[in-house]
Amino acid sequence: MVTRQFPKPAELLELMQFKKPELDARKRRLDAALTIYDLRTIAKRRTPKAAFDYTDGAAEGELSLARARQAFEDVEFHPDVLRPAESVDLSTEILGGPSAMPFGIAPTGFTRLMQTEGETAGAGAAGAAGIPFTLSTLGTTSIEGVKAANPNGRNWFQLYVMRDREISYGLARRAAAAGFDTLQFTVDTPVAGARLRDKRNGFSIPPQLTLGTIINAIPRPWWWYDFLTTPKLEFASLSTTGGTVGELLDAAMDPTISYDDLAIIRDIWPGKIVVKGVQNVADSKRLIDAGVDGIILSNHGGRQLDRAPIPFRLLPDVVREVGRDATVMVDTGIMNGADIVASIALGAKFTLIGRAYLYGLMAGGRQGVDRTIAILRSEIERTMKLLGVSSIAELEPRHVTQLQRLVPVSAPVAAAASAASAPRAARSAGGTAAKTAASSAGKADAAAPRAAKPAASRAKA
Repeated sequence: MVTRQFPKPAELLELMQFKKPELDARKRRLDAALTIYDLRTIAKRRTPKAAFDYTDGAAEGELSLARARQAFEDVEFHPDVLRPAESVDLSTEILGGPSAMPFGIAPTGFTRLMQTEGETAGAGAAGAAGIPFTLSTLGTTSIEGVKAANPNGRNWFQLYVMRDREISYGLARRAAAAGFDTLQFTVDTPVAGARLRDKRNGFSIPPQLTLGTIINAIPRPWWWYDFLTTPKLEFASLSTTGGTVGELLDAAMDPTISYDDLAIIRDIWPGKIVVKGVQNVADSKRLIDAGVDGIILSNHGGRQLDRAPIPFRLLPDVVREVGRDATVMVDTGIMNGADIVASIALGAKFTLIGRAYLYGLMAGGRQGVDRTIAILRSEIERTMKLLGVSSIAELEPRHVTQLQRLVPVSAPVAAAASAASAPRAARSAGGTAAKTAASSAGKADAAAPRAAKPAASRAKA
């Protein structure tokens, strides 16, 4: 039988501690964000739909983005037990310099549209955290402005080879003069991808606003105040080259870009050069033979060719072929520190975050970017400790299994399809072989895991 008594106030105080209220609204909402998806929720609430969708969306059906995110979720980790990892070292060497963590900030365009601090917030947060920051050719803060925001940190520059090549050459020279140490030569934008969310929102150059777009923006006065009371939105590094924003955007897409352009930029650029937007093994090998220092496996965050290869899935094959000769990095779809750990374990030397950084920026400016970095750092540390590894160098392929959803069509299935589409006479002659191939294919298909729907609600986020 339980003996009951009235609780003593002193004992209650030992059991219950009241949380001190946080009066700073921005800090309060950012502290409540425990994941990058939490930051995304805040960002969506605080940002007009057109600007939010520009960040959040991808090309056409957004299959590439959904599949990239699903691939990271389809990971099984294999921890080692009884291997103490009381503290972990997240630092690494990348492209001749240090980084406090195995990720940096990817280049993003129109960044000040998301939140007026833009690249200044990203560069400042990256510098404080000891990780690299990448400025886009289409950035809304100048090369010199980013250098001022991150004077002692590592700044990288992403270069589009524009139709007027002299503009690109001038940008490369400016970035080198400002002390940027790495150039990302981007190759996956011969033309612009079909970003349907932007079209539906009237997000074009110049903007074509709809009544719905205006109504959506009205309840967000803080965004309008920032937007209207700060310097006009422009491609800051291109502001002296002439032309409207629309003309400059069009000039940045050039289907004639070739290896000759890469060779010229290689001669101009004094630092490390990596090619961004690589999507197969063969191109990886050709680029290394051409003398680049590294490659970034990327499908532009799913914003160019929809149904493009999944960078994370390409990673093991590319590392096997060129990992000894060059630095292999990966982006697209990273939303959790565990995604970064899995990438490093499978051979990537470094990773880059884009949307995750912008969600933090929209959620709270510079403090929001700091929060993004803190969340990812915490997730990386926790994942490594649970795996039983104490440093980035200890991560190995044995720690990760990529679970398969989208299974490529096997050779027998392709042969059967080819036979089925041949003329009747040819099918008659080869009917027996086709039936055998089809039977074999059916068995293989039945044994393979069924492809999952690529667009879960969170994956489409």
